[in-house]
Amino acid sequence: MSDKQIKPGMKALLEYGPIFAFFIGYMILRNQTFQVGGQEYNGFIAVTAMFIPLLALATFVQWRLSGKISKMQIVTLVLVLVFGSMSVWFNDERFFKMKPTIVYLIFAGLLGFGLIRGESYLEAVMGDNLPLKREGWMILTRRMLVFFLGLAVFNEVVWRSFSTGTWVTFKTFGLTIATFAFFMAQIKLFGEYGIDEDETDAG
Repeated sequence: MSDKQIKPGMKALLEYGPIFAFFIGYMILRNQTFQVGGQEYNGFIAVTAMFIPLLALATFVQWRLSGKISKMQIVTLVLVLVFGSMSVWFNDERFFKMKPTIVYLIFAGLLGFGLIRGESYLEAVMGDNLPLKREGWMILTRRMLVFFLGLAVFNEVVWRSFSTGTWVTFKTFGLTIATFAFFMAQIKLFGEYGIDEDETDAG
């Protein structure tokens, strides 16, 4: 399937919609319990069970509309399927709460492996949407590695030290805002190492 353009609003809805739906679902069901097959499940587990197919559907729709999905999305979806299913199967919130930590550590590990080889795997993932000179990609990759490690640490601290409600809020808004803030903080780097259209065409 050839790559196709997808409207930014639809792309954002498909990427962030499931996350905010998880938050809304949790806020509605957080104080409820459900009996299934003689087993009692709390609202968090119930919402996790609903989030898994919702994320899978959103990823599939994005693939159908754009003709592609990023490697990061694939990894995230697989880990949601694995850890989300484990939380539901074992009726244990901890598996799903650990998922962001594992995701960020995997991403940091991949970026670090690429840097050891003198490459920027971040460029391979984002290069089409963010034209930068090679030096810029290497700097951004190092910063992104540190950023991912920081998010992994913060996720561990929050889910182990605070209530489930606090963690859900952190996951929904804290991680999203942190990612937005990180890229906003890179504006100077984008300006210094960015490649304009004339340079791209000339290349």
